[in-house]
Amino acid sequence: MPTTISTNGAGTLIFAANAVTAITTAVSVAMPSATSTRAIVPPMADPLRHQNATLQRDDGSDLLTSDEAKEVLTAAVGRGGGRLVSWQLDHVDANPRRSTTATFHTVVDWPHGRREELIGVSARADGRTRSDERAVIFGNGSREVAVWLYPDDPDLPGLHRAAFPERFAALFTELGIVGRPVRTDQVRLELIGYRPRRRAVIKAVVESQYGPEVFFVKALREQSFASILGRHRLLLDAGLPAPLIAAATPDFLLVLRELPGRPLALALFDDVPPTRAEDLIAVLDAMPPQVAGLDRHRPWTDAVDQYATMVSTALPEAEPMLTAMVNHIRSGLAGIPLGNEPTHGDFYEAQVFVSSGRVSGILDIDTIGPGRRADDLACLVAHLATVQRMNAAQAARVQRLLTEWLPVFDSRVDPVELRLRAAAVAISLATGPYRGQEPDWQGETWQILRSADQLIRSIS
Repeated sequence: MPTTISTNGAGTLIFAANAVTAITTAVSVAMPSATSTRAIVPPMADPLRHQNATLQRDDGSDLLTSDEAKEVLTAAVGRGGGRLVSWQLDHVDANPRRSTTATFHTVVDWPHGRREELIGVSARADGRTRSDERAVIFGNGSREVAVWLYPDDPDLPGLHRAAFPERFAALFTELGIVGRPVRTDQVRLELIGYRPRRRAVIKAVVESQYGPEVFFVKALREQSFASILGRHRLLLDAGLPAPLIAAATPDFLLVLRELPGRPLALALFDDVPPTRAEDLIAVLDAMPPQVAGLDRHRPWTDAVDQYATMVSTALPEAEPMLTAMVNHIRSGLAGIPLGNEPTHGDFYEAQVFVSSGRVSGILDIDTIGPGRRADDLACLVAHLATVQRMNAAQAARVQRLLTEWLPVFDSRVDPVELRLRAAAVAISLATGPYRGQEPDWQGETWQILRSADQLIRSIS
């Protein structure tokens, strides 16, 4: 039976749904112009009512990850004067039994014309939060959803200033970052990462008579801004190759300068090795001791049961394999302490820049804190072992790097711990093909799981 939706004069939206659970992923979309955003207004009086609406999942995942979400989107844009032409689920961030946030790529006919829009929706089992109220709330008394149009993310107040070229130009002019006024036609923006209600990263190219300058703007939540800014300053003061800070704004934008070199994720496929394993370890070991006094980032291994459950929900036939791997990981790592080494927390090829065979920079240092060096190295090993969609030559080069680097990593950390932790990270990565709705997500998921299993079986 299809979802039923109705609205009433108090601004409520009544719905029912059923579906599946997924987890967070990043999203890349084209940057809008400032005129593309239209407010989603609350419903007016004299609504259309449907009967027999039922609620099935308190966390909203059934509603937001199924075809039933179309009714939410239709009602939302309709009350803003628009008509939903098409929609596609783009991203889901689920906290089972607590909350679900989803974003949708949509095409909407507004009174002024047809536009592509990114629409976000959040549902919570325990009712709205204060920041939900910065969005438009629809509800039926027992379930509410908060709806917004990108870039008006209710938890990222600075994003709207960074998302449009005209606003961005005014921002850079105000901050004086490039030492001169910036015109709209001198700005090119690209949204390279958006985790709804957590953060967004925008690449900005500012043209001048001397050539382009490249910046990366992080739009952050108020509660995380100070700690992330402090982490950048801590590493920079210690001489680590973190991105230089160009500006920090009162609405929680962190403007960073481009790192020198190329991402290791691209350099992996070069004819010559992009860097040495010793250099990767050295940049991690160079982190100042103060990092060990920061808040601890939960290691990926701690959540392996949760990730295994998510994978088996989408791919039930993998449950026996997942259960065996999780048991092996849990038993093999039992009794190993959390550790108090300064760690990166999410160290893999996309976070590392290289130049002339050396590490020239590290990205996404938001997660630095105490842990075990094996966590960092295992994260890198897992990502390399699960790279997707390579041709034969690329696969051979990545395998060559793993063959060369693993013995060096083994000399720094316990080899068994390294492989078990890498297998746990690989299981977390196995959630990606489904949540990204890749065309062959089942095949890609199995490929990742086989890589995790091979890491475990490689333990002698």
